[in-house]
Amino acid sequence: MKLSVRSQGPLSGTVRPPGDKSISHRAAILSAVAEGVSRIEGFLECDDCLSTAEALQDLGVNVEPIGVNTLEVRGAGFGAFREPKSTIDMGNSGTGMRLLMGLVAGIPMEVTFTGDESLSRRPMDRIAEPLEMMGASVEGRGERVTPPVTVSGGDLKGITYHPPMASAQVKSAVLLAGLSAEGETRVVEPAASRDHTERMLKAMGADIEVDDLEITLHPGSKLRAGSLGVPADISSGAFLLAAGLLVDDSEVFVREVLLNPTRTGFLEALEQMEAKLEVSARKEVSGEPVGTIRAVTSDLRAGEFGGELIPRMIDEIPLLAVLATQAEGTTLIRDAGELRVKETDRLRAMARLLSAMGADVTEHDDGLKITGPTKLRGAVVDAERDHRVAMSAVIAGFIATGETVIEGAECIDTSFPGFVQKLQELGAEHIKEEE
Repeated sequence: MKLSVRSQGPLSGTVRPPGDKSISHRAAILSAVAEGVSRIEGFLECDDCLSTAEALQDLGVNVEPIGVNTLEVRGAGFGAFREPKSTIDMGNSGTGMRLLMGLVAGIPMEVTFTGDESLSRRPMDRIAEPLEMMGASVEGRGERVTPPVTVSGGDLKGITYHPPMASAQVKSAVLLAGLSAEGETRVVEPAASRDHTERMLKAMGADIEVDDLEITLHPGSKLRAGSLGVPADISSGAFLLAAGLLVDDSEVFVREVLLNPTRTGFLEALEQMEAKLEVSARKEVSGEPVGTIRAVTSDLRAGEFGGELIPRMIDEIPLLAVLATQAEGTTLIRDAGELRVKETDRLRAMARLLSAMGADVTEHDDGLKITGPTKLRGAVVDAERDHRVAMSAVIAGFIATGETVIEGAECIDTSFPGFVQKLQELGAEHIKEEE
């Protein structure tokens, strides 16, 4: 599927992005471990999260949709899981695969996970290392343990693990394995990463302590089933906010969006760039802070972004690169080498995409240098099977001269089903889908 985009007139209105992708994965998985029936409202019905839900069904868990964006999970503890009859296909869901590897590592069975062409290139060695330290066996292709990957679970021992990078997926896989391990499981991070797993474990009754960058999970607690609400996804909402910031004479409100401090790095970067943002209607949903964000057209200033900020906005960096093309001065993004092992090499993909549209962009080993402002021009670009690259291209097309055609745009459904419709609700007229 292709998307054809032209420059837009003013955008205005209030929209709610779909449910948070990271929280949807975790809500389904932890509900499967809990004892009793859990109702998950606001569950993101995108390809990735549905792959996780289907994988849980393959593992013997009763998972049923009971309404729009609502999932019912009947958990019965680790004893209810069964060995799947065949390989579990995770599609493009790297998060789902990594978290489920941790989950099954403590169960005495053998599970093989596979995925699409993109996921089959993504390394799982960073998950395999701590799981094997705990006592599981993990086999994949090559030194980087790329899928298909087989986890042989069993009796695990709790460990203290110091991951080499700040990664919520690594941390969560270790904590999920720790739920069935003997003794304490401790993760000491080099920098803060998303803490949704810790928050949800605590809310469901786990004996877990968080002391700055050190998380300790004590054994023995059973997780409680219950009702879980999933806030709107800040990573999806970021694209709607960016449209409001870049398109002339626009005012966009994005409501009930997640404001977890481990996910607000993008908002902090925008503040540094002097973007006009306001947050209101703050409240809590299932232990997570949410609010409404207002974005109006802004004259942006360049900035330098790296260090501890990067893990807190890792998914928004492709979009930040688009915003940087319209900022006064030179923007430097560094310490973002993690982007080279996402759905595609996002640093290279964004450098190629923005260069094709006339931007002044230089690719570095761990980031990008972008000098602006530059008047972008329409181009035919390839999404490279990456949903965030595709959506970033759409926002760039909104401010480019001429037509921008994004090939392979069907990948957007991986994280943001209804993306085009949300933009149209805000008044975007010059965007259409083509076969």
